[in-house]
Formats: sequence, C-alpha cells, structure tokens
Amino acid sequence: MELRHLRYFLAVAETGHMTRAAEHLGIQQPPLSQQIRALERELSLELFTRHPKGVSLTEAGVQLRVEARRILDGVAALEKRMASVARGHSGLLAVGFTSSAAAHGFTPQVLRACRRDYPDIELQITEHNAAELIESVADGRLHCAFLRVPVTRPQGLRFEVLLSEPVVLALPIDHPLAERYAETEPVPWQALDGQPLILTRRPGAQGLYGEWLELMQRRGLRVRVHAEVSRMMTNINLVASGAGISVVPASMQGAHRYAVTYRRVSEDFGLEAPITLAYREDHDSGVTSTFLALTRRSAEAQRARDAAA
Repeated sequence: MELRHLRYFLAVAETGHMTRAAEHLGIQQPPLSQQIRALERELSLELFTRHPKGVSLTEAGVQLRVEARRILDGVAALEKRMASVARGHSGLLAVGFTSSAAAHGFTPQVLRACRRDYPDIELQITEHNAAELIESVADGRLHCAFLRVPVTRPQGLRFEVLLSEPVVLALPIDHPLAERYAETEPVPWQALDGQPLILTRRPGAQGLYGEWLELMQRRGLRVRVHAEVSRMMTNINLVASGAGISVVPASMQGAHRYAVTYRRVSEDFGLEAPITLAYREDHDSGVTSTFLALTRRSAEAQRARDAAA
C-alpha cells in the first residue's frame, strides 16, 4: 500500500463518486477505479458499495477512512516540520556561555529573542569556562558559545567579535587603592605594580587575563599572580575575601557589592573585554545559521544603541 492509494481512497470516500473524485485528483476515472479495486484486493475487503448514483462506504471503508486521514495528516505534519528544519527554524541548538559573557545583558537578550522568534528551536544551554566551551564547540557537543577572549584557536573554528566593553578593577572594599581613588577617579595603571593578582584562566592560557599580564609586562610592571581560577565568580569571591585584585568586564561590577568595589583604569591602559561568538566553520546551515543571523542582527542593534547613548 502506498500513500497515493490512501489519497485516492479518501477522494472517493469524500466525494462519494468515482468520476468527481477523478476530476478532483486530476486523473482519468478508469485508472482510479482500477486503483481502488487493487486496494480492496490487497486488503481483502470491500471498501465501497457501488450503486448507479455513486459509491458509499462499507463498514470497513468507514474504519479505513479514519485511519487514512490520521496517516495523511501525520505525513503532512511531518513534511511541515521537515520544511521548518530545512529553513533552520526547527531543531536542537546547543549553546554555551561563560559566566562573564552571560553577565552582559546582550547574551540573555539574544537567547530570549531566539525563544520568541523561533519557538520550534529547542535551546540547550550550558555554562563553562572559555577553554571547556571551545573544546565542546570543536568536538561538536555545542553548536556555538559566547565567551570573552579565546584561550585557544583550534583549526576549523571561527571567533566573531560581537561587542566590546571596558574592564574595571575589582578591589577588596578596604583595599588601599579603593581608599586612594574615588569611584569617579580612574586608577593609573602604574598603581598595579606588584599587586597580588587573581586570574580567571587555566594556568598559562591566553585570553583576557593573558592579555592583562602582557600589558603589565610591556609597561615594566611587576607581575605577581596569587591565584588562577576557572570561573569568574570564583575570581570575584577571592577578591571579596581580600586575597588580591583582578580585572573584570564592566558588566560584572556590582557583584559582592558589600565586599568588592570597582574602579576604572586609566584609558591608556588599553584592555577591553569583547563578547565573542565561537562556532564551527562547517556549522553554517540549519538552526546554527539562523542563530548566527539573529545574533548578528542583535549585535548591530546593540552597537547602534551604544553609539546613540
């Protein structure tokens, strides 16, 4: 039995007439009658009672009509779903982010927009540090990830900078630099000389904190690393405990506000915190392509708002 046989059967069942059903289907009446007879022989059932004015369903035909409609409706729904998948409007999308990327309003904004505009895309969200996210994108466990500065750049991955924001110093609330410089007064980068530093990175990895150390070394400042941790909030927790100082993206200031205070660094320090989208070069179709396009549109709109502010 083929789907076309069910369509032929339903056309006859709904019109009650072979000739009218054939006209509706766009075929000749004799071949249609032959197909219906072949279907009856295959099922070993009489589906229609023939009479001079047309046909009527037998009891078996009534049952088949219900099942045929269910099957064809299911096929139509499947075709619609597959068309949505082909357009990149349906399917599973695995997205990761670092805690610092998620702290910027842009990241949750894009995820909400995806849920709103593409309700048939199933978002699978995970949080890791940048190194783990890059590894997951590279081996296909994630379709894309929001992070700050890549700590590695495996072959086959693209890193697209969407936005950028300043970094700020995170200081224990009773730190001498917090007492020396008011909140509205930038801290000169020379004041970081010899300070105990808290870094969010794998030991020796590049990324935002690798860039920070390189800037300090180029300026002749003494680098004293107190701790290297895997999560930005662990970083801020250590600052809150008085273990050292750090830099964090400006969107993260306010965390631990009773134990941590934040200060701008002088503009000539030259350190920025981007938001970067990582994805595989060969993941440029389907839901990934849809999400990339949505993210780019959202970033463009955010940059326009920032420029107008």
